[in-house]
Amino acid sequence: MKRLALLCLIVTAFTHAEEIAPITVSKSDKLAIAVTGLSPGDVKVLQNDLAMSGAFSVVPEAKAQFVVGSVGTVKDHGGKTVLQKSYSGGDRAKIHAFADDIVETLTGAKGIAHTKLAFVATKTGKKEIFTCDADGSNVVQLTHDNAISVGPRLSADGRKLAYTGYQSGYADVYEIDIGSGARNRIMKYPGTNTGAAYSPDGSKIAVTLSKDGNPELYVTGGFGGARRLTHTPGVESSPTWSPDGSEIIYSSDDRGGPQLYRINAGGGSARLIPTGHNYCTEPNWSPDGKKIAFNTRSGGFQVTILDLASGSTRTVGEGQSPAWGADSRHLVFASGSALVLLDTLTGQRTTLVSNLGRISEPTWSR
Repeated sequence: MKRLALLCLIVTAFTHAEEIAPITVSKSDKLAIAVTGLSPGDVKVLQNDLAMSGAFSVVPEAKAQFVVGSVGTVKDHGGKTVLQKSYSGGDRAKIHAFADDIVETLTGAKGIAHTKLAFVATKTGKKEIFTCDADGSNVVQLTHDNAISVGPRLSADGRKLAYTGYQSGYADVYEIDIGSGARNRIMKYPGTNTGAAYSPDGSKIAVTLSKDGNPELYVTGGFGGARRLTHTPGVESSPTWSPDGSEIIYSSDDRGGPQLYRINAGGGSARLIPTGHNYCTEPNWSPDGKKIAFNTRSGGFQVTILDLASGSTRTVGEGQSPAWGADSRHLVFASGSALVLLDTLTGQRTTLVSNLGRISEPTWSR
């Protein structure tokens, strides 16, 4: 606590001309914060958002280092204003945005409360796509295709979603505008069209197409048509973009068991990524560019994290299709009939969604 108190003293008063010095929060540190001056419903949402971030411990005002006095206002223990901002939109959306501003102001990390999740669930008896908030609330069935709808991928800003649908009897890629609900079929090449993933700026899509006879990795958008990146006898799948959009990591069984490969988004030679595992699928690149989460297999499916700088890996639990949050700290993944949130620093697991049948293939906006 003495260390935390010292850290708090470096936080200066917020003005239009000054920025708050971010506080570094390590695995064992949590900042004590109190929430007052809000309606009971808003208090509950904000407290949950702050607790979910992993950086805060919600405490009574007398024990707090920071105090939320109203929506948009935070003061330190000395009464100095460290955050003051106004918000528009719906009540819940405002609270999520406020929570993320608190996280970023006091820790320097991105928040996850305002983000959206999408996933496949079998509640209707068919594989349909659902969306929800990052805390598991506001669950909405997005597709009503009464067919197989799989492989959802949200754009970074959460405004668009691409997925593979079989309404035509074939695997085609569709795009949904989340705000309006408008849907268009954007890829209908002969054969399979699957695994579509938006580039960070949303201008391009990496996708697996079998239009030339074998499932290969392509990039579409920005230049017209589909540019083929790979030429192997294997099956390429599950592309994920680097944060700057310059590279793609994907899974391929070109050398036997599926392994991870790295390739420039503009083309070139692919490089095998050593992982120490003989089965590697569903990679997802963290927003900070430092880590890859992916599936390994040892009996069941395991979620494994690769540190790109050191090459070290660690397995963090059972689950499928891991996806990073904007903070590069939290992962979501599917575990049977549940959508699970994992804090990779503390190991805390939280079930976000259940009771929708079997859940699979989560994706997360940033």
